[in-house]
Amino acid sequence: MPREYGRNRRVADLVQREVADLVQRELDQQRTGMITISEVDVSPDLSIAKIYFSCLDPATDRRPLVNELNNLAGHFRHVLGRRLRMRTVPRLQFVFDQSVERGSRLSSLIDSLNKGK
Repeated sequence: MPREYGRNRRVADLVQREVADLVQRELDQQRTGMITISEVDVSPDLSIAKIYFSCLDPATDRRPLVNELNNLAGHFRHVLGRRLRMRTVPRLQFVFDQSVERGSRLSSLIDSLNKGK
């Protein structure tokens, strides 16, 4: 029976905290908007970490933001290698998390249905 809180989850939590700090410190928030790291999913062999993020500014175009973060992934990985005490640091992939947008859209749909009654 697998452990509920195994090594993958511990590594994912550690990467999430450190990447959130890096994004806050190294990106221009005036240009990119406020970015939130919502989840990190680490592959079973710890070689790849998918970092799901959302942007609270709806006016920000997400495609250039995803490209910019993925271009900075090598730099972030290098910094993580110096900060973390791990033999190998996973390769970072940034993915836009649409769950916040979907949730707000569903919430507004429910509110509009309740107003109609």
